[in-house]
Amino acid sequence: MNKPNGPLQARAQLQSTTKQKGDAAEDRALHYLQTQGLTLVQRNYRTPGRGGGEIDLIMQDARDTLVFVEVRKRGNAQHGGALASVTFVKQRRIVFAARHYLLKMRQPPPCRFDVVALEGDELHWFKAAFDAA
Repeated sequence: MNKPNGPLQARAQLQSTTKQKGDAAEDRALHYLQTQGLTLVQRNYRTPGRGGGEIDLIMQDARDTLVFVEVRKRGNAQHGGALASVTFVKQRRIVFAARHYLLKMRQPPPCRFDVVALEGDELHWFKAAFDAA
């Protein structure tokens, strides 16, 4: 493995590693949700412009409910764990992105906000973890 030659290269390498870990967590969550009967609608939906929101996974369940999924990974449950890292501010950004996504639909379906929390080797699926209110 190459050692970074300076602070910018070190930061780029760290960001790359962090993104790879995040992508792997999303892959694992996606696979799990598909085994539970959900269908992928879109992955990594982002609102245009700065300061918007992002939704890791948009899924649809068997009852045609649109499920906006936040995937969080933590090495362990210290400091509240993965679920606790979905702060009120993070929830508002996800809700903002979901509302933006729903604008393109003529008749929006029922929706909910789930969190898939990965801590170490454990995966926990929290249905309706928060709401848009």
